[in-house]
Amino acid sequence: MTTRLDEAAVAYEVNTAHIPTEPVNLPDLITGPLDTGPAPMPDLYPTPVAALLQRAHYRLLTGGWCKDALVDEDGARCMLGAIRAEARGDSGLEAAAAAVLLDAVRRRFGDHIESVPSFNDAHGSGRVPTRMVEQAAQLADTRGL
Repeated sequence: MTTRLDEAAVAYEVNTAHIPTEPVNLPDLITGPLDTGPAPMPDLYPTPVAALLQRAHYRLLTGGWCKDALVDEDGARCMLGAIRAEARGDSGLEAAAAAVLLDAVRRRFGDHIESVPSFNDAHGSGRVPTRMVEQAAQLADTRGL
């Protein structure tokens, strides 16, 4: 197989030797990513609890995640802190979102999970908690909440 690949490479060089090319300056082609800021928030779910959880998910993505506090000194929030901020004082909506989130967490990790804050604080990074808020939004939308 190696011999065939070597023969093909030589044939390619011979067959394309007549094509004029100019040297390419790689720094002109390779550029770093543009700093575009956070992605815009996607369209909200049509139901209030699902939309609240989606906004909380977006807040965790853009504002940061923390543990052991609702809000840390840098403004990052825990799962419940993001829900509370996005509920804007509507305690009923906040409670419904927290209940759906706890249900989503228990479906994935088992019934031994006592609360949303205990689940949040058990993690060293925000990857899993943030993903669970997103999954809770999908669950709430499926339930029509």
